[in-house]
Amino acid sequence: MIIIGEKINGAIPSVKQAIGERNAALIQERTLAQAEAGADFLDCAPSTSTDVEYETMLWLIETMQAVTKVPLCIDSPDAGLLRRILEEGHVKQPGMVNSVNEEGTKCETIFPLIAGTDWQVIGLTCDQEGIPMDPEKKIDIAKRMIDKAVHYGVKLSNFHIDPCVMALATMPSAMKDFERCIMGIHQYAPEVKVTGAISNISFDMPARKYVNASCMAYAIGAGLDSAIMDPCNVDMRSAIYACEALCMKDKSGRKYNRAYRAGKIGVKK
Repeated sequence: MIIIGEKINGAIPSVKQAIGERNAALIQERTLAQAEAGADFLDCAPSTSTDVEYETMLWLIETMQAVTKVPLCIDSPDAGLLRRILEEGHVKQPGMVNSVNEEGTKCETIFPLIAGTDWQVIGLTCDQEGIPMDPEKKIDIAKRMIDKAVHYGVKLSNFHIDPCVMALATMPSAMKDFERCIMGIHQYAPEVKVTGAISNISFDMPARKYVNASCMAYAIGAGLDSAIMDPCNVDMRSAIYACEALCMKDKSGRKYNRAYRAGKIGVKK
């Protein structure tokens, strides 16, 4: 399971305050905690107003790169800003771009820049009409993005499709729809990875951790490859190791046992 740490995002109130105050200590503390917990990528998402997003992104990149070598996931809805960051070379090593979709020319803007490189990219299953509720329409959007990735020469194994997990509180079929998207995307392009912001499914639900952990279990069983999540969450991390063993992605449970001995699962620090 590829883990994309979600804790450096301006949508989180404490991070928003730290960004506004340029509190590097808090940003770096969260960066290190996620890196030590085993994140493969670290979300770098200003989530701020467009007039200051570029400067804020540069500050976040510099602040995070000062304390870790874990690749960054530069995150913005503005494809032009992402293109500028890529072209100017502010990120020290190839990481991940979050995100493209079928709204406007986002794929056409980003794909040529990362073709033939080690950069990875997330594609959201939405278009000019927004996020469809029907999983088959999401799969159709994913197919169009995959075809464009092939056209521009983007390595499909570097392409993560996010089917936009819906909230169970408002859509009772949210889990089944997510599973259908995972399997449908893999059926069309086995090399492509499927990801998701797992915690979205428990929005407005009580005892959210149980819903999140169960969602992770079902999704791994359906073929989930990566997740946008809190890598410091012991419950979620434990669920991943256990489910990968049960689904034979971790044959003989060796990773599970090593993780347990290392205190990565089953123990809350």
